[in-house]
Amino acid sequence: MGTTQPIRDLTELQKLKDYYRKEEPNLRNYAMICLGINSALRISDLLHLKWGDVYDFSRGKFRYHITVTEQKTKKETRIALNENARGALRLYQESLCEISSERYLFPGRDGSDPLSRSQAFRIIRHASEVLHLEKGISCHSMRKTFGYHAWKCGTPPAVLMEIYNHSSYDITRRYLGIEQEDKDSVFFQVNL
Repeated sequence: MGTTQPIRDLTELQKLKDYYRKEEPNLRNYAMICLGINSALRISDLLHLKWGDVYDFSRGKFRYHITVTEQKTKKETRIALNENARGALRLYQESLCEISSERYLFPGRDGSDPLSRSQAFRIIRHASEVLHLEKGISCHSMRKTFGYHAWKCGTPPAVLMEIYNHSSYDITRRYLGIEQEDKDSVFFQVNL
C-alpha cells in the first residue's frame, strides 16, 4: 500500500483542483485531476482514455457513464461521470481547437501519445508541493481520495470493495488510509 495518501481535507482538495485552473492555468491538468478524483481510476487507465470514451460525438454531449477495461485486472468496469467531472471536461474541451474520438484525452507534448505516468506524477507533485499539502500525495492519491471521501459520506464498504476490485474489506480499509482521527470522530458523533 506504500506511503501514498488520500487527500483528506476538503479545503486542500479544492486547492489542488483549483491550482491548474487559477494559479498556473492548464486545463488539461485541471481536468485530469478532477476526473481522477471523481472516477477512482488508476492513473494508467485514466491516461489512456480517449475523447470518444467520455464524449458522445453523435449526440454532441458528454457521456454519463464510461466503460473501461482496467489494464491491471483486465476487468471491465462502468463508471458514472458526475457533474464535477463533466464540468471540468467541458471547460477543457472548450479550450481546445479540435478534438476527435480517437485523440487521447490527456495527450503528452507531441499530442499523439497519452501523457506519461511520470509526467502525470510531476504535475500532481508540483501542485501539492507549491500548495504545501501533506506528504505522500501522488497520482494514486486521486484514486484513494475518491474512496476516502465516499467512505466518509457513508458508502458501504462492500460497494467500495466492488469499485476497487478488492478481495477483502481489510484491503479496502488499509487502502483508504483510515486513521485514528477518523475512528475518534465516530465516538464523538455517537454521543449517547
